[in-house]
Amino acid sequence: MTLSILIAAIAGIVIGGLWYGPLFGKTWIKLMGITPKQIKECKKKSMGKSYAMCFIGQVITAYVLSMFIQIVGAKTAPSGAMIGFWAWLGFTAMSQLNIVIWEGKSWQLFWLNALHYLVALLVMGGILGAWM
Repeated sequence: MTLSILIAAIAGIVIGGLWYGPLFGKTWIKLMGITPKQIKECKKKSMGKSYAMCFIGQVITAYVLSMFIQIVGAKTAPSGAMIGFWAWLGFTAMSQLNIVIWEGKSWQLFWLNALHYLVALLVMGGILGAWM
């Protein structure tokens, strides 16, 4: 694993922690239809395992994004962020539509989650592009 992938993965974790914590945590809980008590119970059971799995997911995301950036030949932060945008639009945003279409969740939840991934992929792509 290269240092750029590790740093991009850490950035993804930090963005997610801020997004679903102090920035929009209460809104996310409300839109998900869960209670703060349920969140606390979940944290007691498996926070270490959850964070480990999340980190592995972010490493994989950063690795795959770095492959896209290399294939395209992006060598700057803006060009890397652009690849992050297109990956978000084509793969992540379209996959997130399922929470509205099949799970009956609100458009607000769609946008909350989708924009989190947009920000994360822009930042990760920028980091990776700058490193190429």
